[in-house]
Amino acid sequence: MSVEAVKNFFEKNNINIEIKILKDTSTVEKAANAIGVEPGEIAKSMLFKLKNKCIMIILAGDKKIDNRKFKDTFHCKARMVPPEEVLEITGHPVGGVCPYGLKTDIDIYYDISLKNYKIVYPAAGDVNAAVAVKVDDLDKIVKGEWIDVSK
Repeated sequence: MSVEAVKNFFEKNNINIEIKILKDTSTVEKAANAIGVEPGEIAKSMLFKLKNKCIMIILAGDKKIDNRKFKDTFHCKARMVPPEEVLEITGHPVGGVCPYGLKTDIDIYYDISLKNYKIVYPAAGDVNAAVAVKVDDLDKIVKGEWIDVSK
């Protein structure tokens, strides 16, 4: 189970974060309502294919990828990984994708849109699982690079 992979990741790395199991959080809006926050505070994790690898970009839930910024940053067109491949690559189902407990090694990027908040809520391996993380701690839990690729 994918939530178990996230839980094991936290335990292995001595990270004390509670995984919350919620109801009906299949979209950013539903997740925000269930948690009681603004949609931007939901940290959505998006998986993209570059030429020879996959990357994950975590950005504020109310933002979209700016194709020009993406191309300027990664020197290729933004191509999301097809939903049927996401579970195989990450170990997490679509809607539960997060940078924790990944099945394969994936480069992580944090969009600066997250810096508009003190705490954000990434998924935790399942469409109805989430964690609360201080934005200042994101890069301490999983090393990543801060970028600006959102609209």
